[in-house]
Amino acid sequence: MTAAFALGWLVLWEIAARAGWISRLFFPPPSTILLTLGRLLLTGKLAPALALTLYRLALGVAIGAGSGALLGWLMGASRSVRVALDPIVTALHPLPKLAIFPIFLVLLGIGESSKVALVALTAFFPMVINTLAGVQQIDYTYWEAAANYGATGTKLLHRVILPGSLPLVMVGLRLAVNSALVVTIAVEMLSAREGLGATIWLAWQTLRTEELYAVLVVIGLLGMVSNLALDRLTKQLTPWHSTHK
Repeated sequence: MTAAFALGWLVLWEIAARAGWISRLFFPPPSTILLTLGRLLLTGKLAPALALTLYRLALGVAIGAGSGALLGWLMGASRSVRVALDPIVTALHPLPKLAIFPIFLVLLGIGESSKVALVALTAFFPMVINTLAGVQQIDYTYWEAAANYGATGTKLLHRVILPGSLPLVMVGLRLAVNSALVVTIAVEMLSAREGLGATIWLAWQTLRTEELYAVLVVIGLLGMVSNLALDRLTKQLTPWHSTHK
């Protein structure tokens, strides 16, 4: 049903653009966008931009989500750490990440470090919040059983905290990747000369809107692939989770 609706919408868009009912400059026909995407792939213009965007995204998510998960586990396992850090996380999380970007430019310069740092910061907060929630929702009986068997330190982490919190950790990772992808594209539009975001901005400045839409298609596909991959990974890592069908 969804596929039929999308196909019908694309056909209507194609007819409207070719009939002149809408501006082809701002709404080029889907066939033109598809041909442009093929041309960008064949000429090799798209591959370097995609690779650079993926590099910034992957590095930022690895740093931000990794540190966020560690802090979330620590806050969940230690009440004193949670009481000390939770107000800070709560205060900083709502801040628009792009509003912080000028500070990163001042501190880290206009190179890759500032861009990756902002992507990492974006991925950090969903992981902290979801990991903490994952630890807090673990049934108290598991903590009691672990204490009765003398599980502490790494044993407690491996036997109770990690498996008990993993479903929500994976939700946090999915949110982190999606948010980080949005910020990666936005940062590239603001301050990069290469990358998918920079390609979009250049296409808009030169009114090559068919290239703009073609890159948007690539970003949409990138989001779909990443979500499907994370969904598959979640099912493999948490086969016991009741929400899997």
